[in-house]
Amino acid sequence: EFIFKGCEYFLCVFQIPLRSDYGYKVSLFSHLHQYSRKAPLTQQLSIPSTVIHPSIVRLGLQYSQGIVVGSNARSVALLHAFKQVIRDYTTPPNEELARDLVNKLKPYISFLNQCRPLSASMGNAIKYIKKEISNIPSQFKEEEAKTKLQKCIDCYINENVVLAAKAISKYAIKKISDGDVILVYGCSSLVNHILCEAYDKSRKFRVIVVDSRPRLEGREALRRLVQRGISCTYVLISALSYILPEVSKVFLGAHALLANGYVMSRVGTSQIALVARTFNVPVLVCCETYKFCERVQTDSFVSNELDDPDDLMVTRKGKTQLENWHDVSSLGLLNLVYDVTPPDFVDLVITDLGMIPCTSVPVVLRVKNLEQ
Repeated sequence: EFIFKGCEYFLCVFQIPLRSDYGYKVSLFSHLHQYSRKAPLTQQLSIPSTVIHPSIVRLGLQYSQGIVVGSNARSVALLHAFKQVIRDYTTPPNEELARDLVNKLKPYISFLNQCRPLSASMGNAIKYIKKEISNIPSQFKEEEAKTKLQKCIDCYINENVVLAAKAISKYAIKKISDGDVILVYGCSSLVNHILCEAYDKSRKFRVIVVDSRPRLEGREALRRLVQRGISCTYVLISALSYILPEVSKVFLGAHALLANGYVMSRVGTSQIALVARTFNVPVLVCCETYKFCERVQTDSFVSNELDDPDDLMVTRKGKTQLENWHDVSSLGLLNLVYDVTPPDFVDLVITDLGMIPCTSVPVVLRVKNLEQ
């Protein structure tokens, strides 16, 4: 929402239904949107008459239902959807591709933002695509321009996701020694990749997967690591202080790295970093530089994301606790998605450019802006 202030304008102009808030919200987070997964935006969308491309509608539904999750997965899926949009695009008569295509993308972006707020990495990817479209020379033929844009998207994915993961793995493996007990939280595709690479290079270590409700994403990380033959232990975040004395290093993924050095990641990350600092266990954050953003944030209240509060309900023996929670006017369920971790709790950030402290984020942003 901080990227696209004109979201409501495009929703109105292109007749895209506005997704309504769901349930009572905690007062501290009343400025954030809270949606129900049972009422996706596509239910109110007239598919034959809408201007939204089918691949964008499908992607929006996958976002809202939690089928496509994770910063990398969401960004790559977005770029592939835009590739399909560009492939099917035809320049109208008396229009210029560079200008018209950018305008075509605006309602798509507003629609996706309605389905689920855009991540920092998605915002950076959208900026890149818009820049590449604007730089298309007017003398280019339509097919030539479309081919160039699709190649640019493939190049962006390869450089910022695929090659970045390989570079980060190379640096991170140097920090893994034989006999290490490594703690990970949730399911970070990058951290999983690093651990699998280290295992393939005959490093002998054990992994403790820490998980939390309601998403329980750590189960997927556990499945992937065990499938590769890595020795794992699975605990919930409530047992964190009991298992940390045996941990030698903490590896965490990141949703975004903010300009003031704070790490924005899955809710619970700051708690793990805080307890790890208490036990003098080094905390290493693994993050691609395309997730670095110029936003500044020191708390989890001003800008965050609220997930479906119904996810917090638990069903046991056929009975659902809090089933009619929305009928109780004084009760609100808070299902936060992210939190921010101060740079004081992070020992090192491993990026595709090397190993840096959190305070070097502005330098990386400045270098990337100069390159662009």
